[in-house]
Formats: sequence, C-alpha cells, structure tokens
Amino acid sequence: MSILNYLLAIESSCDDTSVAIIDFNYKIVHQVTSSQVEHNRFGGVLPELASRLHIKNIMYLTELLIRESKINLNDIKAIAVSINPGLIGSLIVGLSFAKSFAWSLGIPLITVNHMMGHVFANYIEHRITPPFLALVVSGGHTELVFFNDENTFVTVGKTLDDSAGETFDKSAKLLNLGYPGGPVIDKYAKDGNPEFVKFPRALKQKDDYNFSYSGLKTAIKLYCHDKDSAFLEAHKSDLAASIQMAIIEPLISKTVRYAKVNNINKILLAGGVAANSLLKKLLQEKAASINAELYYPSLSLCTDNAAMIAAAAIPKYIAGQFSPLSVNAFSEKGIRFI
Repeated sequence: MSILNYLLAIESSCDDTSVAIIDFNYKIVHQVTSSQVEHNRFGGVLPELASRLHIKNIMYLTELLIRESKINLNDIKAIAVSINPGLIGSLIVGLSFAKSFAWSLGIPLITVNHMMGHVFANYIEHRITPPFLALVVSGGHTELVFFNDENTFVTVGKTLDDSAGETFDKSAKLLNLGYPGGPVIDKYAKDGNPEFVKFPRALKQKDDYNFSYSGLKTAIKLYCHDKDSAFLEAHKSDLAASIQMAIIEPLISKTVRYAKVNNINKILLAGGVAANSLLKKLLQEKAASINAELYYPSLSLCTDNAAMIAAAAIPKYIAGQFSPLSVNAFSEKGIRFI
C-alpha cells in the first residue's frame, strides 16, 4: 500500500480530545491532543463538561492537525473514530463529527472499539503478528483477550465487578494522594514495602482467568477508615506499595498461566494501567520464564490517543469493514461495535 495513503482518526471517549494522522505502515505522521484539565478540581471526570469541551475543541484540533501535518486531504483514505466503551455524550461528539467529515470527503468511516485501540497502540512501535494474548487494563476495563488474527478475537477473562484502574483511583483517594490514582500510587510505591499489608487477592483459587477487585476495594477502605490520618500519612509509601502489589499480582499470574497453558509466546500489555512500572517489570520477568515476549507501548501511547484508534482501524480498512454513513445508522441499537 502506498506511503501516500493516510488514515485520520478521532478519539473522544472520555476527557481527552485527540486527532491523528498515521500512514498504513503504522507510522504517526502527526497527532494533536487536548487534555481537559478542567476536571481535576472535581477529582474525576464530569460527563456533561467533557461533552461540551469536546464540542469546543474537536474542529479546532482537526484544522490544526491538517495544517501542521501538511497532508493533502485527497491522500486521506478513511476516517476512524472510537465508538465504545466510554462516556456516551463524548462518544456522540466524536462520532457525529467523524461521520460528517467522512461524508464530506466521500471516504469510508471506520468505527473502532476503544479498548481495541489500546491493544493496537503496540503496533505503532513494535512489529507484531498474531496470534497473541492481550492484557487490557484501564480505568474502566480489565480483560484478557486472545487474538487469532487482527480481526478475530475472544475474551478469555475479565473483571467480574470493578476494574484495576478504578481500584488505583479509589485507593489513591482514600490515601489523599490525588487523581488520577495510577501514576501517583506508582510513584509512592517505589519507596514502600509491598509486604506492609497483605491485602486480599480475589479468585486466587478459581480455575479460570477472571478478575475481581470489589473485595480488595472494600478491604482497603476498611483498613484506611480504621487508621488515623497521621498513620496514613506516615505510611503512605508502604500502603501504596501494598495496594499496587495486590492489584497487579492477579493480572500477572493469570495472564502468564493462560499463555503457558495455551502455548502462547506473545503477550501484549495495553491500556492506561500499562504505564505502571512494576506491572511491566514483573510481567516481563514472568513472561520470559515461559519463553514468551512481552510488548507494551510507550507512556505517551498508554493514555487515550487518536493514533491508537487509527492503528486499530488499519486491519479493518484492509478487510473492508466500513460503517454506514446514513443519518439513522446508529439510531435503533445505539452506539455499538461494528
């Protein structure tokens, strides 16, 4: 496929508005992202505010992207957009804009599952071919997914309740460490003792590959409520390290066990929690022990970004998996993965 062929992608599933152009060799030509810092004072994302800010930013960012990339619009072969999971209002902003843009250019629209985007972020920096096992961990999702090829996959394990990323956020809030919780717990944990408190690991004896974090969240909450603020402040590094280990141990053990049992030699780490330094280190060590390679994206590609949506759209473009541009194409069943 010619290097002059490009794909433009839009990501607006939560609180980051991102647009990117990549070529069909998975090389990022240019990317522009606006992070909505307005949510920080609330300690979390306000959906209505997020939608309004996407509306404000998306046109400006797209114009900026095209101007700075110096790409001719005639060389853009498709528009890709994330459609789920995410905040419904934010997704509608991105989808509506993408459909209009694709229609105006007379080119296909490709809708992309947001979590698939995180998986294919690895394709931007690594040369990978299926089959592979993907551990997808983010603020809202924790899943173990086996890919037989780029367009054929099956979820072999998932959280039965809360996600790993949400547990990081809620734990950081209980310790008064700030938001988002993942990076700040990772930071404090580097100086702490992971054996300071032995928090529970759910489903440890279960012969499956599912995860559960609701019990861990409750245990952390009860522990913190039983201690005064001075104690929590004095031991915040030890508590951060203990919490972090309780979150990542099940992720590592179940991922490696599935790979070993099924003779899988490639493991992909994806999602926001893929930025966690200890998770990457320990998973790499355990993967090596079963002769498996671990791949993970750089920090800038772990967060929500449009380049990963474009990367996930490339196999769909090659397979001709396009989405309808009609006005009522998504009206009956709502936004869904196509």
